[in-house]
Amino acid sequence: MKILNWIAELCAILAGLLLTAITLITCYNLLLRNTTGGDMVGAFELTAMATGVAIALFMPLSQARQGHIIVDFFTSKCSDSVNGFLDRIGALMLALVFTFVGWRTAVGGLSAYESDSQTMLMGLPEWIVYAGMVPGFAITAVIALVQVATGFEAKNEEVNA
Repeated sequence: MKILNWIAELCAILAGLLLTAITLITCYNLLLRNTTGGDMVGAFELTAMATGVAIALFMPLSQARQGHIIVDFFTSKCSDSVNGFLDRIGALMLALVFTFVGWRTAVGGLSAYESDSQTMLMGLPEWIVYAGMVPGFAITAVIALVQVATGFEAKNEEVNA
């Protein structure tokens, strides 16, 4: 789990860099618009593409740190063993969903590549966005599967160490 935590943190750093780039592009575009009256062609496309990839790259760290929303209204009074079992079931379901989403994203990316699909204004290949999202989904699924197999205590000890 230690290596997976490191990979999840690396993904989050990359996502943060993408968000920083989005911020810089937005600021540059606003400066252009307010000083020259023009704007950067395709700024919205770049922002949309980078945001999708950033969201996918934040998912592994969220799963590794159990950062997803948990509604424990009905389970707050259950024993730790019952909650641990339910957490593992939840992690298994999440792993299945992220495996499916990753697979379909990869298929969509291959389709966009084969059809040479491009963005409207800048003509950027759309498959790049799909390719940037698949690793985040796959790593999230792997982390969730490891949590199903080992539980969550081992992860908490490594994160706190």
